[in-house]
Amino acid sequence: MKIQEQSNQSLEQLIATESIDYKGLSSLANICLSEALIHSSHGKKKAYFKDLLTYSPKVFIPLTFLCRDVCHYCTFAQTPKKVKSPYLTIEQVISIAKEGEANGCFEALFTLGDKPELRYKAARDWLAINGFKTTNEYLGACAEAVLSETSLIPHLNPGCLTSNEIEKLKPLSGSMGLMVESLSSRLTEKGQPHYGSPDKDPLFRMQTLEEAGKQNVPFTTGILIGIGESRLERLESLYEIAELHKKYNHIQEVIVQNFKAKPNTLMVNAAEPSFDELMWTIAMARLILPGDISLQVPPNLNSEHINQLTLSGINDFGGISPVTKDYVNPEAPWPEIEKLTKIALKTNQILKPRATLYPKYFSDFETFSTPKISAKLLQITDSQSLIRSDLWKSGVSKNIPAYPEAIFNSNIRSLIKDVEKNPSIKNVQSLLEVSDNDFKYIVEYADDVKSKIHGSDISFVVNRNINYTNICSFKCNFCAFSKGRGHDDLRGEPYNISEEEIIRRTNEAIDRGATEVCLQGGIHPKYSGETYLDIVRAIRSVSNTIHIHAFSPLEIDHGRKTLNVSVKEFLTELKKAGLNSLPGTAAEILHDDIRSKICPDKLNSNEWVEIIKSAHSIGLPTTSTMMFGHVENMFHVAHHLIKLLDIQNSTNGITEFVPLPFVADEAPIFRRGKSRPGPTFKETILVHSVARILFNGTINNIQGSWVKMGLPGLKYLLSSGINDIGGVLMNESITRSAGASFGQELNLDDVLCIADELGLNLKQRNTLYEPLNNNLQDLINLQSIPLIPIINDYHQPKKINNTL
Repeated sequence: MKIQEQSNQSLEQLIATESIDYKGLSSLANICLSEALIHSSHGKKKAYFKDLLTYSPKVFIPLTFLCRDVCHYCTFAQTPKKVKSPYLTIEQVISIAKEGEANGCFEALFTLGDKPELRYKAARDWLAINGFKTTNEYLGACAEAVLSETSLIPHLNPGCLTSNEIEKLKPLSGSMGLMVESLSSRLTEKGQPHYGSPDKDPLFRMQTLEEAGKQNVPFTTGILIGIGESRLERLESLYEIAELHKKYNHIQEVIVQNFKAKPNTLMVNAAEPSFDELMWTIAMARLILPGDISLQVPPNLNSEHINQLTLSGINDFGGISPVTKDYVNPEAPWPEIEKLTKIALKTNQILKPRATLYPKYFSDFETFSTPKISAKLLQITDSQSLIRSDLWKSGVSKNIPAYPEAIFNSNIRSLIKDVEKNPSIKNVQSLLEVSDNDFKYIVEYADDVKSKIHGSDISFVVNRNINYTNICSFKCNFCAFSKGRGHDDLRGEPYNISEEEIIRRTNEAIDRGATEVCLQGGIHPKYSGETYLDIVRAIRSVSNTIHIHAFSPLEIDHGRKTLNVSVKEFLTELKKAGLNSLPGTAAEILHDDIRSKICPDKLNSNEWVEIIKSAHSIGLPTTSTMMFGHVENMFHVAHHLIKLLDIQNSTNGITEFVPLPFVADEAPIFRRGKSRPGPTFKETILVHSVARILFNGTINNIQGSWVKMGLPGLKYLLSSGINDIGGVLMNESITRSAGASFGQELNLDDVLCIADELGLNLKQRNTLYEPLNNNLQDLINLQSIPLIPIINDYHQPKKINNTL
């Protein structure tokens, strides 16, 4: 009884503190399997991974079946007489990888025996003939070929490695792995499963794990249970893995694999561990290991118990291949993803594919990855650093991805109510990260909210964009529009148009029915506050009625600094000159961790907010925007949305919210491999829909950007909560500079067709969302008046005058 009490106390301490000392392991070894133990394990999993279960769509590449070790349970290792060739050729490797790529794989898992050249002459000869000294040198060449010729990212399992080998292989892989299996030296003694296998020496295996930690290699390891080890020895192995991770933070996953007896091995008659034994080990592994380590169990070895496994404390099912078998366990076929997805749903969890690198390492690529690998990872992942749910690209794609109908077995309704009543970064982020199965429910709910406010009306404004200069002294990493140092290879020549050209474009816009001119440009180093005032005055010289919607907070800040006046003073002068409102652009993501990466020399978040508030305080309304889909995650998006909500609750000066999905193709940050290729379609729609739910009653106008979405995307948004399609624009250029292909002007007859199809009423508005009663057909006819082709010349700006 005393022993059991001591064991229970040790377990309680472990659960409460998530730590235990080495001496306490012996007490834990006496703990019995119970529902409470499993519940605690699963509870810790939920604390760190919420309702997420993952797997890696991968292709297995058995580079060589030769191995110098003779593990008594293994059927992977073969002798030279039993294989056609000691190694796969590079051509064969690429062929397997390309087949995997064609079937939706993202990872190339290299499986191979440990240093076969140290045992077999056939291996040495083959390597020599092909110009290699060692298996691991050849492995590097194969990994490099996969990286160069496919989109797959290698994961390498070459066995024990030296410091030099790890250094050479890290740039060629997203991650590496080595199962410790057991750190019990007893299992290497005669009669034990690792006898005669020099690489199974626990000392060598831990040296590899530690060296990987020193070199910041994201690493997979694990234990094999049921090969003769005791429960205590299992816990000791897990403890040593945990201690290494605490020191280096490099163990991304630990596998708990149950031994399966195989024919033609020395352990063919050995007893396999029971499923209860596996569940006990999983629970102990989850509780002993640091919470951020992913815990994995191969589903193909436990196909009859997958439902229980999803509630055991694991958060990952490992690699599942649509192409190749499990070469280590060839008798066990992979489960169907559809089946796993349904099982996960039954336990209120979500199954999602991941890359070879786990999400937690994406925030520190500089430490745990290399530029070539991280660029590939960003190409295939979304804001959660998981595999993208669709291939849609902002500004480019015309095909809309399909998503499943809503399945109501989650807490989605209560989550929405929570956002409506008590909005927070946490619950807004959760709503933005919902599963595919909840996606349509949120979209439909948002559309219902929109209908309660606006009925079946959708609005637009007839306006013209006038981008007066593309020269900019700032170095925003996402911008393909501005010209300056480092931007010479991007689209177009530098320009700075004259006031006369601004006037000409304004008059032309008025003749074509425009009620607004929207003016923005780069931050020209020779501009002063007087330049911006002169632009407003020039427009007012020809029209007292056109609405002047101009100058981002960044331009306001630049102008007021050149005049050495406050923000409010400069805004007041602009208003006197005839400015009517400000675009709430230059916001990007209102979180300074993200701004330091995408626009480090720009306004910080608080400076942007204060300029917007200052505008509101003197009666200048503004719009609000957010550019997303680059390096941020949904925490940052939620943070941005809550910040806008706080501004509106304080000033009520925001007229609309415009989400701007990042258009990547020509953006410098994307071209350098430092950002994602924009948001997924699902993420894009959710941002609009969640904004509608969050801003209900505060910012009641949610706008879809047709230049980012195209007409098919705009049509989808019109059933997802938006009530406005923005301006017809005439000469849109900023998004096109980034690589978008959806034209310079929105044809109203195209939108009218969409509106009729959806049963919506298309109505004209002005900039402040006041309805206008102009005849739509008249406006469509005015659009047929051809625009005079614009010529963006360079005109020297006036000298800076430092006084108002």
